Amino acid sequence: MRPLSKGLVAVIAGPSGVGKTTICQRLRADPLYRWSVSCTTRAPRPYEREGEHYHFVTRPRFEQMIAGGELLEWARVFDNLYGTPKAPLEAALKGGAVMLLDIDIGGAEQVRRLGYDAAFIFLKPPSEETLISRLRGRGEAETLIPGRVARYREELARAAFFHAFVVNDDLDAAVAATRSAIEARHAQVNGGEPPARAPA
Repeated sequence: MRPLSKGLVAVIAGPSGVGKTTICQRLRADPLYRWSVSCTTRAPRPYEREGEHYHFVTRPRFEQMIAGGELLEWARVFDNLYGTPKAPLEAALKGGAVMLLDIDIGGAEQVRRLGYDAAFIFLKPPSEETLISRLRGRGEAETLIPGRVARYREELARAAFFHAFVVNDDLDAAVAATRSAIEARHAQVNGGEPPARAPA
């Protein structure tokens, strides 16, 4: 039996409302994939659960994590702080898993600078009109929507280094395209070998 593959960081970026969390949830049905639960200082939305969607922390605790080197990357988004805990990611990579990170373009740039073996996937809506409709459907305040759209345009302009751009028009097709891009990159960093599944 050959040894486990080298682990891979899979950065899934894109605008709020494009379906990043849903696609990551579908990928997690495969034991190769792990999910990085980010920390944030913002208040939870009604459907969000602690430890599943985010770790909800106070601003002083978040600043403590920055100072202590506990975060792989962090960013300020609309006056809230978001960050990726380092320890779970390092453990997953050591075990040969693919660690899914749902982070913004600034976080992706930080991961790139750190030199991890990574796949960078940018999820796009079919159109800006579809994005606006999805944001309204999840209860986004009308006053915030123009800023979300402007941020999407900015992030897309900065994403030239990404390995793949996936349009989430049909969920099954978007999941398949995302998986294909990640596993092609995983094979590349392992000398062309297909990924050896880590134990669940």
